[in-house]
Amino acid sequence: MNPIDIKIARRVAALLLEAKAIKLSPQNPFQWSSGWLSPIYCDNRVALSYPAARNYIKEQLANLVKSRFPEARAVAGVATAGIPQGALIADLLEMPFAYVRPEPKKHGMGNQIEGRLEKGQKVVLVEDLVSTGGSSLKVADALRQAQVEVVGMVAIFTYGFETAALNFADKSVDLAVLSDYNHLIEVALAEGHIRQDEVETLANWRKSPEIWGR
Repeated sequence: MNPIDIKIARRVAALLLEAKAIKLSPQNPFQWSSGWLSPIYCDNRVALSYPAARNYIKEQLANLVKSRFPEARAVAGVATAGIPQGALIADLLEMPFAYVRPEPKKHGMGNQIEGRLEKGQKVVLVEDLVSTGGSSLKVADALRQAQVEVVGMVAIFTYGFETAALNFADKSVDLAVLSDYNHLIEVALAEGHIRQDEVETLANWRKSPEIWGR
């Protein structure tokens, strides 16, 4: 994964906390669909309802595409949460846009890629949140099978799991993000969203999320 700009990472974390797109609850954890217990719940789609947050994230993601993946000639959103972010970025950069499902549709034309991407076209993927990277990398595989060149992926936020880093490396997909879990905890503590005595609990979750809280 590419290095993070600390100033941007902190600002994005602050905006997501302010919009309540990210909620922290170390004492009363959330349960993910995977069954994992988690002290954090992240739904970055909420930030789309706040123009200041939406515009800042859009601009910074577009800048990330230009600086890290200047060879990109099209944008593809990872369905579903990456679709609005990808469309906003593509509009700002005046690039073609498509979106991709982790699996083909079970009806109609059975499409997995919606929109038009050409063989050999250099495409950057857009995701809102990276956890293990599984669904995002299925999309990269689908594009490659369609002979589209995936130059990398940008995302708003990552939990920073080691398994995600290994998965992205295994698929040879470069990932660039605006913010991550470490910067989030730093900002949350500074702004009073969490207490100092909760920081260790939050850090322990990130180390072993599959067994945390059990």
